[in-house]
Formats: sequence, structure tokens, C-alpha cells
Amino acid sequence: MKNWIVSEINKDEAKRIQTEYGLPPILAMLLQIRGITKREEIEDFLQNDSVIASPFEIKDMKKGADRILSAIDNDELICVYGDYDADGVTSTALLYSYLETVGANAMYYIPSRETEGYGMNKGAINILAEKGVKLIVTVDNGIAAVEEIDYANSLGIDTVITDHHQPTGKIPNAVAVIDMHQSDCPSKYKMLSGVGVAFKLVMALEGENCDVSSLLDNYSDLLCIGTVGDIVELKSENRVFVKRGLINIQESDRAGINALIETAGIAGKKITSGNVSFTLVPRINAVGRLGFSGKSVSLLLTDDENEAMSIAKQLNEDNNERKEIEKNILMKIDEMVKANPHIKNDRVLVIDGEGWHQGVIGIVAAKVKEFFGKPTVIISRDGEEAKGSGRSVEGFSLCDAVFACSDLLTHCGGHPMAAGLSLKSKNIELFRQRINEYALKLENMPFNACNIDCRLNPALISVQLVEPLAYLAPYGAGNPIPLVGLYKMTLSQITPLSQNKHLRLQFKRNNSTVSVMNFFTTQQEFPYKVGDVLDLAVTLDINEFNGQRNVSIILKEIKPSVLDTKDFLQSQRNYEDFKLGLNLTKAQITDLLPTREDFAILYVFLRKSGGYAYPIETLVHKLDYKLSIGKIRIILDAMSELSLIEVIEGINSAQIRVSEVSQKVDLNSADTVIKLRGMQ
Repeated sequence: MKNWIVSEINKDEAKRIQTEYGLPPILAMLLQIRGITKREEIEDFLQNDSVIASPFEIKDMKKGADRILSAIDNDELICVYGDYDADGVTSTALLYSYLETVGANAMYYIPSRETEGYGMNKGAINILAEKGVKLIVTVDNGIAAVEEIDYANSLGIDTVITDHHQPTGKIPNAVAVIDMHQSDCPSKYKMLSGVGVAFKLVMALEGENCDVSSLLDNYSDLLCIGTVGDIVELKSENRVFVKRGLINIQESDRAGINALIETAGIAGKKITSGNVSFTLVPRINAVGRLGFSGKSVSLLLTDDENEAMSIAKQLNEDNNERKEIEKNILMKIDEMVKANPHIKNDRVLVIDGEGWHQGVIGIVAAKVKEFFGKPTVIISRDGEEAKGSGRSVEGFSLCDAVFACSDLLTHCGGHPMAAGLSLKSKNIELFRQRINEYALKLENMPFNACNIDCRLNPALISVQLVEPLAYLAPYGAGNPIPLVGLYKMTLSQITPLSQNKHLRLQFKRNNSTVSVMNFFTTQQEFPYKVGDVLDLAVTLDINEFNGQRNVSIILKEIKPSVLDTKDFLQSQRNYEDFKLGLNLTKAQITDLLPTREDFAILYVFLRKSGGYAYPIETLVHKLDYKLSIGKIRIILDAMSELSLIEVIEGINSAQIRVSEVSQKVDLNSADTVIKLRGMQ
């Protein structure tokens, strides 16, 4: 369950935008909600597809460009030093491709994720020195490589850094450090990805009068993939890169991209930021997670269609292998949660396992975070050493929490929504304790949120209403696809589709009927019945089939209309605080402590139902809101202790089995109830 939050709308401001700029009402409203209200902001957001600020606004850009141009003129061997993710791979391909075009003596190097790790390392520098490299140009890395660049200097190798990560301390002693996040960098827009910075460098190499539109024609496909892959905000220049890139990818003459599209199964379909994010990027990332990312760079550079198809098929296989590894780790975590239910009560979930593939633990952390709605760090142990990757919920800075435990770590880095770390395996338990102590000190630990742009009357849904939403695309970080709330909808029909893999749900409100798709949910997993009154968070799109255009409504979140999500989540936290042994307020105890009648309500329901096989949180609805979720969990614990039931709850499933009992049981004798009463 997420905390449903509906954006505040300034109706007068939205009306002004609509009138002043002649925009459709829904488009004006969404622009106002997203804070895009001034003429220059609106024009840039809706119309700009080529205007990019001068690269020379960025500190050290001229220094860096001059050093590279000198190396080109003197035929010095230049190495583009990249990274193994989609941003690093596309950055490498873009800059190397440009250098090759202008006749530079160039090569590229991608470190192995498994054996070398992120960023520059001395072993790689030795290899490059042996090859005769005189200039290293980093892309998507380098800002933290203080020792490595000093080492390169000692070997007579110059370095130009291009990076977009936050400096963590001393700035490396490179010929030029091109990173907008330096405190004295005057550039106005600072949210570029690594590939965006690489493109700005190419602009600088072309000079003050460079033809930006032609450069975008050549490189926006790479810019799009890297920018979407790095999940930077899709505003300003990033929006231009992705908008132009989607068109370029759709009409690509790059053999590797065409092969990737074909093997991903999206050939002939409209290319959107969504299928770039969920089909192309994972395949490029997969090879970096499992092997050597040089294959991805080769794919993006080759003109040979046979070679491109061969590499694309390999990336597809790597992606399937990545999914299988990820699935196996999630199954192990599911087993751990079932065996040790207390794991899920922490404010920050820290889960570790031996030999888990370090290339996929970040993806696993993101999925576990979604299941439990809590910041999650997944740690892979390798003997005495361990590495972890974490994902957070909005409002909780995971990097701050991790940095607060830095004395236990050998390495850490990241940003508010994601972090990476290394530590000794023996310190994992202490890290779990310390990061949760940090979280418990926060006055308002945030709940995972479902952010709804606006409520909508279902009677207003039409092709004409939805069409203007296309002007907001491309969607991504900082510009999510609009999420619309349909409230107090009565479920009237449930239809399984595709052999019960998906559901088509029909809802009514007053005289309006809408059909909503609920993907990847079977009829057995869907906890609601015909007649239930529910709130829906949906996305709206236009579907074209056989010449007909209809509105496609996709379900993203669902809850009973009478349920206050904040109260629900607070009750769940009250229960967790009790299980963690924290001191409870009188209000918390009242919310949790059940009466004999409360026990009877739940036990009779379970007996009549022959158990329960839906998420435990849905019991609140099944019991007609007579009991809070915190009280339900206390009763389940007490009945489990008294052997009346067995509860098995994993990361995305739950089952309650009712035991056969031959004699009466004193419910107040359960340890949970005794402990809770003792806190009154």
C-alpha cells in the first residue's frame, strides 16, 4: 500500500495558462501542477527540439577541448575511458565515434564491472600506457579518481575528465575537469547525464559556430538511450536530447540500434521513452552486469549488419540470464522473509546473501523496495568482503543515511534515491543496526507515495481529452507520465485475458462506464469483487487498431474508496514499532490492542473462508474496516502463538491456514497480547 497524494491545483493559474497560450485545459492544468508556468518555460518544454546552451558555460570546457584538439593535431593516441552502464556505453560510443570521424588516433576502454569495478583504476592505466596512450578522456566517470589521475600523470599521460556525478572531496589534478557540479562552475543547467556532457564536449570541439541540429541528427539516438538509462530529469536540454533521439531511433540508420530493436521485439512499434527504458536500456546494461561492456560499444559503432545482429542476440541472451539471476535472488529473499518475518519491520531493509551477483542487486533492491514500500539495501557477501546497492522512497535521502554509517564502510557513494557501498562482511549486522538508528531519529520517516496529478470525472474521458497529453511526452524522471485518479468507481465486471495473465476490469460511476486494463494480475490474485467501490490511479493513452482510435486506461494502483492510506500506513508502522520494541504512545497502543470481539471478527472470518490467500493488508477491506491493519497483525501474531493459525508471508504473497482446535484457548494468554497490555 502506498500513501495516495493528489497534487494541489491552482485553478486560476491553470486557467490563465490555458487562456494566455491557447492550450487545452488538461494540458494547461498539468503544466501548472508541474511548475511550468512562465512563457519561456512553456515554450522550451513544448516546442524546443534543438536549442542547447553553449558548452563553454561549463567550467574547464575550453581547456579540455583545446587539449583534445592538440592531441588530434599531433596524432597522439587518445583513449575514451567509459563505464559499463547504458550511460557510460553511449557516452563512449558517442565521443569515440566523433573522434574517429574527425581523424583522431583514438581507442576506447570499458572497465569490467566484476574484476575492475567502477571508474579509473591503476591496472587499466598501465594497460593504456603500454599501448602508448598520451591522453585519457573520461566519460561518465573520473570526478573521484584523484589517486588514479595522479598515477597517470606520473606516467606522462594527461587526462580530461567529463563527468556528471557530485564531487566527493578533492578535485583530481587533471588538465581539465568538466563537471557542472563543481561549486565554481557557472553553467545554468546541471542535470545532464554522462552522455549529455560528452555531447557538450563534442559541441566544444566543433567550435563556437557548431551546427547543433546536425550534431543532434548524428548523435541524438545515443543521447536518448544514455539519458533515459541514467534516469536524469527529462527537462530542459535532456528533454531536447530525448525528443530528438526518439525520432532518430525510430528512423535509425545505425545497424546496432536496429538489431537491438529487432531482437527486443519492438520492431515496427512506435519508439517511446518507455520502451527505450524497459527494453533497450536493460539489454545494454545486462552485458555490463554480467560481462564485458565492450560488446555494447561495438554494437553501437558497427556498420556491419551481421555483426550487429550477432551482438544484439548475445545482449538479448545476457538480458534473459540477468532476469533469471534476479528472479533467483528474489526467491531467496522471499524464503528469508517467510522464515524471519521480523526482517520487514525495520525502517530501512538491509538484506544480505552469499555470492549474489553484484551486477543485479540494485535491480533487486528496487523491486523489494516496491514490495514493502521502504528504503532497501541489498548486500552481496563474497567471503570477508561485501558490496551493496540500495534504493529509496521519495523524501528519504539514502545517501545521507549511508554516509552516516561511513565509518563502517570501505566505500560509499550515491544520491538521495540510490546508493552503493562496500564493507567487511562482519560489519553487515552493525550497518543494519546503525542505518536503522539513523532512520528512527527522523521526525517524519516518509511513506512510499503514489503521486496523482489530478482527479478526473470518468464521464470526461475521451480521445479529445487525452490527445493533448502527447505534448507532455517524452516521459521520464522529473516528468512522469500523468497519473489520474478515478474515485468511487464501482467494480461491475472482471474478465480474465491471455489465459488469465491479465484482467480487464469494468467500472461504473453514475451513468459512466469505463474499461481498465490490469496487467500481470490473475483473477485468483485480485482481491476485490464485483460491487466493491474502489479508487483507481490510472494512465491514459490513445490506442489505434483497425483505423479506430480509443482511450486505453491502464491501472497502476487500486484501493478501496473508504480507505485513508495515511491512516492505514501509520497503523502498520504502529505495529512495526511494537515489534521493534519501541516505546508506544497511548494512541498507538489503542490502535493495536484488540478486544475479545476483535479476535472473534477475524477468527470467524478466517474459519468461514477456510483461510486466506491474498495480501494481509487487504483483510482491512474484507472485514469491512472494523479492524485497523495494526490490530489485524497483532491478532494474527497472537493466534499464531496459540497455534490457532499458521501465517506464511513473503515479499509478494501471503497465506493464512486455520488449524483444527479441539479445546478453548485463552486469547489473552498470547505473549504478544501480554506484552502489549503491559505497555498501557
